[in-house]
Amino acid sequence: MKKNQKLNIRFRLNEQKEKGGKSPIYIRIYLDGKKAEISTNFVVKSSQWDPRQCRVRASTDNSQLINAYLDLSKNTIMQDFLEHAARGISCKTQDLKNKFLGIEEKPIHKTILEAFDYHNIKMEEMVKIGKIVDKTLLRYKITKNKVEAFMKYHYKIADKPLPEMRLMFVTEFEHYLLTVDRLQSNTAYKYIKNLKKIVTMSVGLDWIPSNPFANFRCSYTSPDRDILTQGDLDNIISKKFHIERLSEVRDVFVFCCYTGFAYADVFKFNQNAVMIGLDGNYWLSTIRQKTGTKEKVPLLPIALDIIERYKDHPYCVKQDKLLPVNSNQRYNSYLKELADACGINKHLTTHIARHTFATTVTLANGVPIETVSAMLGHTNIRTTQIYAKVVEHKMSEDMEILKSKLFAVGKKDKKVG
Repeated sequence: MKKNQKLNIRFRLNEQKEKGGKSPIYIRIYLDGKKAEISTNFVVKSSQWDPRQCRVRASTDNSQLINAYLDLSKNTIMQDFLEHAARGISCKTQDLKNKFLGIEEKPIHKTILEAFDYHNIKMEEMVKIGKIVDKTLLRYKITKNKVEAFMKYHYKIADKPLPEMRLMFVTEFEHYLLTVDRLQSNTAYKYIKNLKKIVTMSVGLDWIPSNPFANFRCSYTSPDRDILTQGDLDNIISKKFHIERLSEVRDVFVFCCYTGFAYADVFKFNQNAVMIGLDGNYWLSTIRQKTGTKEKVPLLPIALDIIERYKDHPYCVKQDKLLPVNSNQRYNSYLKELADACGINKHLTTHIARHTFATTVTLANGVPIETVSAMLGHTNIRTTQIYAKVVEHKMSEDMEILKSKLFAVGKKDKKVG
């Protein structure tokens, strides 16, 4: 509230708008050096107006009515001014004029793109302090671009006020992503999930009264996850390489298979990353670059052997790295060579190593799913349950093979008893 606001209300005859010998009476509002004028719709002759008293002379017809209206108008404006002052709110001459005339100013609402900008600015600040990775921010920037393109395509508008958002918006947005952008269902789901987060944030900030997307459901299909069997792993581990770079890539990949760490996290580990836990064993711990959650894994003997193998490696010593990890692009390229050399008919990627740790190395060997979830740094055990389904699927396949061997067609039926 601006202190000591001074209001002055006067009446004048606007002779510049004289018609037929009569001029309109105007209310003039002065506030902090600013003025605004309001026409009263009453007209009188110049001789009927008292400029010193700012009133209609008593001899004029309807003088009592006109002067009473002027007094009432002054009191109404003054009352509105005092109400603002009582609430500690500054006001402007235009505010007083609009209130007197009954003009309601149309509220200015935040738009969906402004909500994205607010969210992304906050996220950029989190990126700077290392709480969020650039890739996460990039996903929201891409989502904003897709929402903007959708509004131009479907509604022929550049932006949309949040209170005008309806369930139809997200329904049409999903259809746009699938038919115009031709995205896969799971990819479209991720963009819709980001949009829903922005709208939910807007509800919390009171930019929109309720979430219009609350009842929208978008299906997500769990993708098939390639994993390596224990036989595949043994094959890779025992393979002899005469090319040093393939040997190094193999060791890094095997290390990921037996620790569950993602490529980006292994790349960050320095030579002093290994620590001794309360149990006296060696552990590795990191904050996952993808989610910002803590991932802590006790090291198996094979992982410790690999670390020991590279402790004096020139690259590791010079760059202070735990392992000789290549760039992501080069690493994935070398994994293709590794698969060919080992006769593995699977598309090896950095993700397969993590999936293999969750399934073949841990769950398939009886490690409780809660323990696996904690080691992988999952924030929700449902994420880990996807791997449990993979294990069940693998068990089913193995049993089918066993069934075909034991009860093959043409073999003598086996009976109990």
